[in-house]
Amino acid sequence: MPNKPEIITFGCRLNTYESAVMQSHATEAGLDDAIIFNTCAVTAEAERQARQAIRKARRENPHKKIIVTGCAAQINPGKFEAMEEVSHVLGNHEKMQQESFQALTQEAPKMLVNDIMSVKETAHHLIAGFDEKTRAYIQVQNGCDHRCTFCTIPYGRGNSRSVPIGEIVRQVKTFVENGFKEVVLTGVDITSYGHDLPATPTLGQMMKRLLTLVPDLPRLRLSSVDPVEIDDEVFDLLAHEPRFMPHLHISLQAGDDLILKRMKRRHLRPDILKFCDRARACREDVVFGADIIAGFPTETEERFLNTFNILKESPIAYAHIFPYSPRPGTPAARMPQVEKGAIKERAKRMREEAARVQKDIFQGFLGKTVEILMEKENMGRTPHFIPVLVAGSYPQETFLTVRLTAIEGDKMTGELV
Repeated sequence: MPNKPEIITFGCRLNTYESAVMQSHATEAGLDDAIIFNTCAVTAEAERQARQAIRKARRENPHKKIIVTGCAAQINPGKFEAMEEVSHVLGNHEKMQQESFQALTQEAPKMLVNDIMSVKETAHHLIAGFDEKTRAYIQVQNGCDHRCTFCTIPYGRGNSRSVPIGEIVRQVKTFVENGFKEVVLTGVDITSYGHDLPATPTLGQMMKRLLTLVPDLPRLRLSSVDPVEIDDEVFDLLAHEPRFMPHLHISLQAGDDLILKRMKRRHLRPDILKFCDRARACREDVVFGADIIAGFPTETEERFLNTFNILKESPIAYAHIFPYSPRPGTPAARMPQVEKGAIKERAKRMREEAARVQKDIFQGFLGKTVEILMEKENMGRTPHFIPVLVAGSYPQETFLTVRLTAIEGDKMTGELV
């Protein structure tokens, strides 16, 4: 029996969805022995890890075809083309096209990468599911029209474009028919959804229509949201729709106004607090996650503390802390840089504080009875995304009702009710 193409995914949930599409395309093209790297460009470290993994894969698989794609490959295709370990480089548009993989079975150029800014539509690709049977990801939007000073992602993804509602509904119905109990809507700038579609539906309007047309979907989640772009209908769903999970991940980045302005973000510190207050008014048990950068250029200790303190003021249950690393060609890379040791130390302090805040939030759930959706034989997640360990072994996609009894690090334990 032939091997299946191996996909190694770095980065965001959107890449997870796109890797599933590529798995289907590569299998159909007969690229059974290929190793495909779906790279990320959000940090210099993410690119370094990808190059390291590519070299290791070539040492361990000297005869396999190694294909590199994703944001890092789109932004710096020549860097990957120059690697002797790499067989082919595909751009972010090309990786979603069946014909690209078909071309790689014949004589094809080493690099197939177009101008991503010329792409005007996000083509939808119907897939059956993912290797794990609990949670499915669907791309509803791609690209970004904004130009934050630290970010290269628009140059890897292009401008914002949305998937029509009908295509989203069709895909989610397929997921539900195949046994998935939870769907996550993904995108690069998901709260900009719909501005390029006829009748310009908002994200919340799309979600309401999706939940109406797929009544058998038990759980719907959002990936990262912009706190000032999110529309009223999303808050209305949070207040009145139990199938919309009470877990909002904020594209926060910083909690100091001057740093946010230098990042060219669309929000200021009061906007973050207002967003969290409004969400809690809709559903008091909502929990928040956030992406936060430590050590952005010109960040003083005082300005760092404004970001540090927002962890508890919001409060943030799931903080993803990124030490700042300059991306060549971005405005932030030309600003006065914070010393690397200070960046590392601030990131460490913030992670430690985030762990304390998370424990405080988990304390508030002790003794509560919740429904968890099993992901592994002894671990499931609450609607709030809290991982819960249970005694015994249960199939994926099983719902269990448990009482939360204890905190174990970044997880809780539960007893069946």
